Amino acid sequence: MLDFKVFNSSNPITENERKEIIDFLYTHLDQFRDTREAIGRAISYALKESPGPGGFVLRGTLDGGIVGVVVVNKTGMEGYIPENILVYIAVDEKFRGKGYGRELMNKAIVLAEGDVKLHVEHDNPARFLYQKLGFTNKYMEMRLTKNKKK
Repeated sequence: MLDFKVFNSSNPITENERKEIIDFLYTHLDQFRDTREAIGRAISYALKESPGPGGFVLRGTLDGGIVGVVVVNKTGMEGYIPENILVYIAVDEKFRGKGYGRELMNKAIVLAEGDVKLHVEHDNPARFLYQKLGFTNKYMEMRLTKNKKK
């Protein structure tokens, strides 16, 4: 069983913990990773350090070492979009397949106030865990990426 620590606007994170969590996510998100900067922005949003409704960061440890991390941001769109989006979840590869991902997800679902949505690549094996936990594929996601001027 994991030991959990929740970081949010009421329970701030130290700079050392932030760096450790960003590095962990960057390493263990594998091919689904974002930049360290993007991960840091999602964490800042969850902690209400930037404008927005906040959220939380959930860290699961065993014997003091990180096993997994979840970042959930509130959407502020209750009633027409789920209230929360699971932005990141990662489990250290040496702990995968042992139920820790499920344990992290169950804890995050309990902590989230309201419904939760997530985006998952079709070829991501974690998709099967999400389905077992009750997540459904209601919509097809479509994106338009605008050219950013420098």
